[in-house]
Amino acid sequence: MKLIPLADRVVLKNTQAEETTKSGIVLASSAKEKPQVAEIIAVGPGGMVDGKEVEMYVQAGQKVIYSKYAGTEVKLDNEEYIIVRQNDILAIAE
Repeated sequence: MKLIPLADRVVLKNTQAEETTKSGIVLASSAKEKPQVAEIIAVGPGGMVDGKEVEMYVQAGQKVIYSKYAGTEVKLDNEEYIIVRQNDILAIAE
């Protein structure tokens, strides 16, 4: 199955959470912070959203930083995705 976002939505796939600290300490699963860096899997077409024209500035394949509590988590074919609005994306990580 394939996710195709509508309007100004973007489908993200989280990067893996760090399992060790920089000093080498292994973190328990409860201590791992939810990563806010993700890869864009699919981008909606933009268009009219709430009466305003929305232009999409992101593309599939880019790594981005998004708001911590943004979006809707979806599990599809044993993969976890997050669907967010483009304005929930804070920056492109290059």
